[in-house]
Amino acid sequence: MAKCPTAAGGDVSLQDVLRGRTAAAQRTRSNMIRVFISSTFTVTPQQIDSLITSNHILNSLCLRSDMSCERKALLERAYPEVLAFCRSLGLVFEVVDLRWGIRSVSSGDHEACEIFLQEIKTCERISGGPAFIALLGNRYGHRALPRLIPEKQFEALLSKLSKNPEGVKQLTQWFLKDNNAVPPTYRIKLLQLLRSAATDAEEAGDITAEQKQEFFTSVTEREFKQGLWGDDGEPSALLFVRDIPRQKVRDGPKRFAKFMDLTADRLLDAEAQGLLTGLKSHLYAKFQKILNLHCVELSKGNIDPKRKEHAQYLNSVCEQFISQMKARIGAAEESVDGRSRKIWGSTEEEKEETAERVVEEVGRHVAMSADLSRGLYGREGLLGKLCCAMWESTNIRHRPLVVHGAAGMGKTALLCKLAQEMRSVLEGGAMVVIRLLSACHPQRPDVDHVLRSVCSQICLACGLAPPSPLTANTHLELLRFFGNVLTEVSQQGHTLLVILDALDQLSDQHHAQKLHWLPADLPPNVHLVVSMETNSEAFANIRLKLETLAGFFEVERLSRDVGKQIVESHLRVSQRTLTPEQSDAVLQSFESTGCPLHLRLMLSAAKRWTSFTPLTHIHLGANTQEMMSQLFLKLEQKHGRELVGGALGYISLAREGLLEAELRDVMSLDDDVISEVYRYSIPPTPSLIRLPPLLWAQLRWDLEDQLEERWTGGVAAIAFNNRRISEAVQARYLPSERRGRGLRILAEYFLGLWSGKLKPASLPGLSLLLSDRKVPPQPLWFAPGLANVRKLQELPYHLLHAGLWEELQQEVIGSAEWLYCKSRVCGVSSVIQDLDQCSRYMDCTETRLVRDALVLIKPTLDFLDGHMDMSLFYSELLARLCSLAAAFPSVIGRLCSQCEEWLLTCPEPILVPKCSFLQQPGGALQHTLTGLQGGVLCLDVSMKAELLVAGSDDGMLAVWSLADQQLIHSLLGHTGAVLSVKVIDSSAHCLSLAADSSLRKWSLMNGKQLLCIQEAVPFGSSPSSVHLHLFEELLFVYNKTQVKVWKLDGVELLGSSRDEGSVVLGVLGDSVVSGSDSGLVTISHPVSGTQTVTTQLENSHRSFTVVNSVTLPKHGKVFVVSKEGFLHQISRMGKQTAVEFPLLPSLFSVTEDEKILIAGSDRTLSLFNVNRDSVDRFLDLQHDDSVLSACVSSDCRLLVSGATDQLIRIWSVTTGSLLDSLCGSDAPVTSVVLYDGFVVSASSAAVSVHMWSLKYDTSHKPTAHIPAGCAHVTLTKDSDRVFYVQQQSQTEVISWNNLTGSPSERLPVSAEVCCLELAQHKRLLLCGLTSGTVLIYPLALPQETLCIPPPESLCRVLCLAVSSQEKHLAVAYEDSVCLFEITTRDSFPTVEGPLAGGRFALSLLHGPLSSMALLPDRRLLYGTSCGDVKLHDFSGAGGSDLKPHCSRVTCVTASNWGGHALVGSEDAVQRLWALKPLTLDHTMEYKGFFFEGVLCAAFSDSDQFVFTGSQDRTVKVWDVATGNLLFVQYVYSPVVRMVTFRNGFVALSQQGAVIREVFRCPNYISLDYNPLRNVKAQYRVTSREKNQDGQQTVSDLQDFNPAQFNLNLVSMLKAKPSSTCLIL
Repeated sequence: MAKCPTAAGGDVSLQDVLRGRTAAAQRTRSNMIRVFISSTFTVTPQQIDSLITSNHILNSLCLRSDMSCERKALLERAYPEVLAFCRSLGLVFEVVDLRWGIRSVSSGDHEACEIFLQEIKTCERISGGPAFIALLGNRYGHRALPRLIPEKQFEALLSKLSKNPEGVKQLTQWFLKDNNAVPPTYRIKLLQLLRSAATDAEEAGDITAEQKQEFFTSVTEREFKQGLWGDDGEPSALLFVRDIPRQKVRDGPKRFAKFMDLTADRLLDAEAQGLLTGLKSHLYAKFQKILNLHCVELSKGNIDPKRKEHAQYLNSVCEQFISQMKARIGAAEESVDGRSRKIWGSTEEEKEETAERVVEEVGRHVAMSADLSRGLYGREGLLGKLCCAMWESTNIRHRPLVVHGAAGMGKTALLCKLAQEMRSVLEGGAMVVIRLLSACHPQRPDVDHVLRSVCSQICLACGLAPPSPLTANTHLELLRFFGNVLTEVSQQGHTLLVILDALDQLSDQHHAQKLHWLPADLPPNVHLVVSMETNSEAFANIRLKLETLAGFFEVERLSRDVGKQIVESHLRVSQRTLTPEQSDAVLQSFESTGCPLHLRLMLSAAKRWTSFTPLTHIHLGANTQEMMSQLFLKLEQKHGRELVGGALGYISLAREGLLEAELRDVMSLDDDVISEVYRYSIPPTPSLIRLPPLLWAQLRWDLEDQLEERWTGGVAAIAFNNRRISEAVQARYLPSERRGRGLRILAEYFLGLWSGKLKPASLPGLSLLLSDRKVPPQPLWFAPGLANVRKLQELPYHLLHAGLWEELQQEVIGSAEWLYCKSRVCGVSSVIQDLDQCSRYMDCTETRLVRDALVLIKPTLDFLDGHMDMSLFYSELLARLCSLAAAFPSVIGRLCSQCEEWLLTCPEPILVPKCSFLQQPGGALQHTLTGLQGGVLCLDVSMKAELLVAGSDDGMLAVWSLADQQLIHSLLGHTGAVLSVKVIDSSAHCLSLAADSSLRKWSLMNGKQLLCIQEAVPFGSSPSSVHLHLFEELLFVYNKTQVKVWKLDGVELLGSSRDEGSVVLGVLGDSVVSGSDSGLVTISHPVSGTQTVTTQLENSHRSFTVVNSVTLPKHGKVFVVSKEGFLHQISRMGKQTAVEFPLLPSLFSVTEDEKILIAGSDRTLSLFNVNRDSVDRFLDLQHDDSVLSACVSSDCRLLVSGATDQLIRIWSVTTGSLLDSLCGSDAPVTSVVLYDGFVVSASSAAVSVHMWSLKYDTSHKPTAHIPAGCAHVTLTKDSDRVFYVQQQSQTEVISWNNLTGSPSERLPVSAEVCCLELAQHKRLLLCGLTSGTVLIYPLALPQETLCIPPPESLCRVLCLAVSSQEKHLAVAYEDSVCLFEITTRDSFPTVEGPLAGGRFALSLLHGPLSSMALLPDRRLLYGTSCGDVKLHDFSGAGGSDLKPHCSRVTCVTASNWGGHALVGSEDAVQRLWALKPLTLDHTMEYKGFFFEGVLCAAFSDSDQFVFTGSQDRTVKVWDVATGNLLFVQYVYSPVVRMVTFRNGFVALSQQGAVIREVFRCPNYISLDYNPLRNVKAQYRVTSREKNQDGQQTVSDLQDFNPAQFNLNLVSMLKAKPSSTCLIL
């Protein structure tokens, strides 16, 4: 079986490949079946006459094939079926039939035979199965003379014609000696005399029999020898032979003229028939196993498909072809060398191992590197400089090296040679990593793929842990991992060289060409060499990043002498040479540019020159561009402009290159190409019009130096081997109109628009006709779980750029199946990139929303390493988009309908979302900036440089570019929380102050630390207690009791003051303002030492306690609020005033222009106008929770505030109206900043920074939900209302309207709330308080509050439970449980009790009661914090102890009909109890990736299923009868409350989102169904089996591995197989 591309020779170790020490590419199994169809053809007798009698060359020879009917039948019937079969196996099927569609071939083009043989070799190399199909009839076929004859052989032939002077004359006339060939050869022009000369020469022993046979053998037999002889025909060939009955042969040649060889006088060619007989005899003797022999009687000398016997014959040929091809392909599918084939496009099999994928990529780049380095000359000096620079910096930290130069100057070849040289000089443990980033043009690689690949190679080679899927697919995590890997390799002491060529070819994803990702500082032993064009954006950015030119190396033009070396080397490899005149012409043209690419293009043309090619016929361009134009012009003259422009244009337009079969198909759809091809002749079959394959084969033959094969997934596509050629093709052949038409044809092809349909064609000499172009269908799926990868890769790009946006929305953006398929096969990042491109060109809100939804889904896909099935994908999509369906029906509405329809018909158990409960796209939140690992304590924005600097509580600082939202630097150095940051020096530097007592100065250009001052502040200071102040070149750091002053450019302490008896109020210029408890204010100058000013504050004679202060530098004042109720204004000169100030603000600041004073106190934010000597309060803004942060826009029109309720509010400063509320922070908003139409927000409790747009489209604004992390929550079963207590200390219950996304009312309570419960049908809200009181609010009349007074012990309420019929209420106190009756009196609810016997005491020896459920028969099932589970009967029957848990019981839930109860705990165990009689039915254990523990549960309406919400952020569905796990859904947040609703549930997540879903379960579940396929977890079930004795037994366990899953429950579980358990 053939392998692609190049196989490694000998044994190559994995380490050799990974360390870059071998240039041998790894063996890769081909996913292509490519077969060459060989059949006989001849020229007409008239043409033979002409060849013999005339001395001129005919323009063309008409081809006749005696197997044309068979080939046509195969084309129409057999090939499509084999194509479909191959596609179902993930294989690409291509047929190369160079005879099809050709009526004539140039008689002077003896290259055709060489092209045929070359195509056979290509098929054998590429095909992963059969590669050659031989069709042989009763013709021996055209016997072409050799195009080239070696000099010695030609002289031997010439000597045998010495007695035939006329023959010698003709032979020397038509064969010219080419001295440019090495060794010299004679090139044919045309003559028949050679055969007789060859016979004589062979008899005389001057040439061998094999050499003689070359002059007699037909093209067909040469093909047979190439395709059959090589491997005995069995592995990769099929043979079909047709014979005519012998008695019919005697009827004469006229009748069988089409099917037999004739001489010039139209007589049977006995010589040819003899050769045919010999060929058939050999085939019959040697190839019986692959022989398909047919004996057919002709009708009027023809095969007539309308005749029954002929139709049967053709059917038989097709059936044999199909069955035998399928058998051969199936056999080829078996493992080769112990390695199974990776199925291209499969979603069913596991993704290939990282090692295999990396080794394949490494081998490809190393092989390309070896090829490119061979032709490098004249760069020895530059190589030496690079090696010397690396040698000098080996043992120290250093910068990357940069190679740059103009396009085409050989930068890539230089780096490839550098890699080769370094492999030979580095020590054994060293490794060389090289990536040629321009190798996939026009597709630009993304930086994440490059870094992921490099990291994986280094880790595999050095024995390091590779990046996890989540790390590998998260940009910032990947950058961090890359830096850590380089550090670890350095510490190992081995040398690592990473070469990244053509950084300017990276895609713009993550703004890669800004090079924020490139490390500017490398550890010892690690070297990084990069290249780029000098005039590129990447080069400009790296100049700024590295600041110095010491590591820059320019690749300059080459000299004429070096050019001469390259010419000689290149021609030597090609076994060619040039005459001195030709060589001088090449070098003279090269000397003007010195460009290696220019020289390479000239040599590509020069190696086809003969020694007798006159200089006047040689056209050399003066530069690269002109040389490419000359190449295209020559191709157009030979092949036609439309054919050349079409072929090259389509290759250039393709996103990932084109398969050759695709290119032939697309050109067959191009009417301009077809019109040119059939300009002077009509198609062989007008109803079937395609491009004759030979035309493309001839063009590719002439483009061998410009094209390359690119192997991906075992499939070879063709593309240009140089980006400049692709650009030249686009400039010449793809003007705007032609480009648009080409893109449209490609889009229609990958849509499958013309498959099986007739396409109009207008050809010269024919009226408009409809013809079949025989292009294959393009379904999204070739088979279940097997995707059409080529369609996924190409279709979105072509639809977008062809302007077919309606089709794009229908087929791609608005197709849930497409989004899933491409996400699964190509990765969700590729879908996001597609939609990013669409958003750039299309003004479509829906496209952006779908794109953002996939961005939100991406972390889950990354965590699962892409192994997400369709049900999970559709559920996620629906749970994020369904609330937007009504507003955006055309795309999102259709997507949601598709998802819901599929989920409702899913053949497996499934939860179907009925609302958007996962974070939905759209709204004001535009960007989430990540990069910190702790809560954000401080922010500063540089408007000028568009930079954001943030400090976190773990000591890290992050710097983002606000222009592109990319992380620029992670600044490491602090070991304590960063308390304050400030951007200084025109945004070139920043200062940071941390709780580790240090003050540091950083460069924002390269991220380096410039200065570190220790003991700047007391160790462990808090953010609000320390301040930074800059004045001219002075830096002040102060807290309440101390001020220190430094110069900005040094570490020298200029001054320090400390006074334990006073408080520092602020710093004005170089003056420090402080005040004592008695109200004495001191203004000192610690630097200059000038006289101190003191003054006594007004109204502060008794005491003066500072609440907050703020400095106003422009006013030269400090504003101080005292606890005594005054606002003091203190000037730098000591003047001061005081006015009453009723607020005690925790938030106190002024606007940048110092015109508005902002004071936040509890839930009120007050604004004051700042006048000369007073402040005037003009606005009070009321919030629902404590105000934590605020800022005002520069024009003083907008105010943004952040509060504890996690909302950001936008206010009008002029009117005081609330303009907008932004929900989605999910943490108290402690910092807000306004920047260019955005709000930048952060929280000390969250690791990310959010950017919110103030100009967003409100039509897709998400509905707000309750704050995340509420202390107590409950909700109605219709999910309309949610009741919550946000903080444990709050003394109010908030009623939230879920339809409007806002609080509807506040219910005050007399003490802290301990628990909330809701009687759903009677609409009663129950609140248990720490005082022991239970408050009951009728939802219809919440002001009519009922109260159950506390018990005599005044114990706090622990739990509340309402029976399923809502007749009784159980209240658990710390020392007892009481039972109450819920009744109505005068249509108003009342609560009576405690009932007689409705109280029992709790033992103080056991843990507190933690959860309970009240059963319909007045029994109480409860669990404790110690894990005890008990059942108490209030009817007097006593109680019983149930099997305890090993940890706190967190959930006790009774079924709706009283038959079962579920008890869950913090560990991995939950138990399902049957209540009538009381027995343990199932013990269900679940071990997940995250935290364990059941938080809540609800039974379905019918009690058939039980739903559980867990700490691991999943919802699970269990079957009550069997205990089996039916479904697991990840919902991103722990589910804390569940209520049964219809055939599903309503729930509330810890993030505050309301979840509403229905459960659908088919009657039959496949035995192969695995509920854990989308999660990384394990589970097992132990079930009670009812035997005759009624005893409980342990069910079997399947594949239970205690080492993997140790629950310390060995006494409960027996290690036996089980049909009810599935363990992943």
